[in-house]
Amino acid sequence: MAYSPEIREAAKRLYLRHHTPDEIRNELGLPNNRIIYYWADKLNWRDLLREEDVDESIARRIVMLTDINEKSGMQIKELDMLIEKHVKLKKQRADLARKEANGDNTSTPNKVGKKNSTNKSTGNNASNNSSDKPKGRRKKNDVSHLTQEDFATWYDSLFEYQKTMHENLHQRIRNILKSRQVGATYYFSGEAFEQAVLTGDPQIFLSASRSQAEVFRTYIVAIAHQFFEIELTGNPIVLNTAHGAAELRFLSTNGKTAQSYHGHVYIDEYFWIGKFDQLNKVASAMAAHKHWRKTYFSTPSTKAHPAYTFWTGDHWKNGNATREEIEFPSFDEMRDNGRLCPDKQWRFIVTLLDAQRGGCDLFDIDELRDEYNTDEFNNLFMCIFIDDADGVFKFSDLEKCMVDAKRWQDYKPNNAQPFGNREVWLGYDPSRTRDNATLVVIAPGEKKGEKFRVLEKHYWRGLNFSHHVSEIQKIYAKYRVTYIGVDTTGIGAGVFDSISTLYPREATAIHYSVSSKTRLVLKMIDVIEGNRIEWDASNKDIAMSCLAIRRTTTDTGGAITFKASRDQLTGHADVFFAISHAVINEPLNHAHKRNSSWILQN
Repeated sequence: MAYSPEIREAAKRLYLRHHTPDEIRNELGLPNNRIIYYWADKLNWRDLLREEDVDESIARRIVMLTDINEKSGMQIKELDMLIEKHVKLKKQRADLARKEANGDNTSTPNKVGKKNSTNKSTGNNASNNSSDKPKGRRKKNDVSHLTQEDFATWYDSLFEYQKTMHENLHQRIRNILKSRQVGATYYFSGEAFEQAVLTGDPQIFLSASRSQAEVFRTYIVAIAHQFFEIELTGNPIVLNTAHGAAELRFLSTNGKTAQSYHGHVYIDEYFWIGKFDQLNKVASAMAAHKHWRKTYFSTPSTKAHPAYTFWTGDHWKNGNATREEIEFPSFDEMRDNGRLCPDKQWRFIVTLLDAQRGGCDLFDIDELRDEYNTDEFNNLFMCIFIDDADGVFKFSDLEKCMVDAKRWQDYKPNNAQPFGNREVWLGYDPSRTRDNATLVVIAPGEKKGEKFRVLEKHYWRGLNFSHHVSEIQKIYAKYRVTYIGVDTTGIGAGVFDSISTLYPREATAIHYSVSSKTRLVLKMIDVIEGNRIEWDASNKDIAMSCLAIRRTTTDTGGAITFKASRDQLTGHADVFFAISHAVINEPLNHAHKRNSSWILQN
């Protein structure tokens, strides 16, 4: 087959950007990857690739992945692998350069000591004698030379509300309610690294899923590299400090695996973790000694969450007549640099407005108010809990759906075909109010009792439906897709036209009406109340989107029913409908026992 110069040039560009032959074949729709190997040999593409600095290529990819706010499990794994590879390459070249320069075993000066050699490190024999005496091989993750003064630059980079958290390190229990995206996970990663270095104490991080816990590790590695030029490796990370070995361990909320450790404990997004009472017992056991700290921090979910009474202090009062009369600080008082409460917890609230006053200029608040409705904005950014009394879904049902996806043994996100030859269903939803769209990859249950699983979700900005179609084609290249449900409203019509031409057997148009929207919500009630769907617990936006679906009245006002008011829901409701577009491929009358409190009213 003859290929045009345009195809060949496109393949070359992708090859030089380190795309694999399989990725190039999928991107350009080539029948196989043999032609790519042929071009690489005949046209000397490999020689061009060798001239590119591998370190720069890896570093560029690391920077790109680090900038992603909500990383997938696959992206976190790739980032860890690249960082470790980067560290190994730098070490190998440093060793080679040292041997060539010295011809003996003399080691190079300490990296961090170089910038402090004229001031802070003066008087420290370990820092000053590197040019006079040969030293043995530096230990892995060696931070023994760092002092409190060395953390001054990191501390100065913090926002005021982060410094307030740091000033309350002496509190044994810190409980922080926060807005989204204000850097709490980043701050506590830096704090834990600092305290481990300066004290040698172990630090334990608990999150809803292993991939979410790994975000702590990613931040710690990045902070050590950025501020101290130290490359940390290992998982768990074991620091060689001046006070002995300090272990940083990253865990999901599996009590069986977590309860054997002890140290300072950080619990991330605890309002989105199921079985909070059980988790709290595990955390308390790990930090039972009086010198261990416990730090809880989270964005709010609903008042129905078991942790809500833990936050309000009602769990501490627990019907005790004497304690019932004790007043806790008000919401505004806790926003004012925090308060130590009667139950000996230091509580602190950081809303988006507080973050802005504290120096965080990363948000356009007016734009966010336009993007989200009032209830969503208050919940996401103003630390207001959702009252799900009028909601279609109860949080107690949703938390049963949130699992650690690491347990899915048949799903390998790093593989070229992550789900092997098993079928998947896709759901595509264009936003009604914004220039973006959502696509989900759903694994239907193959065997009796097997649940739906949300394998992937994608958010695409922009109204270029051709771009959306090309992204969907990439999903088809990875999975055996047997169905895709496309909402044909707005941009969805253009996407469906292309998808139905490319994949006529799988593509199904979903035309929105009052009855069709009700049918979609009914199906989601069916699978959620029946505990027949799972998603990774780190995907908090899925639960949020379900909680956004509310009860309302019919258009005539004659009956109470539920209605998917798409024109009133923005942002996080999109993924709910994308999932519904996929699972609706299973008929509503699917044979299984279902006890739902909802019925369809005429």
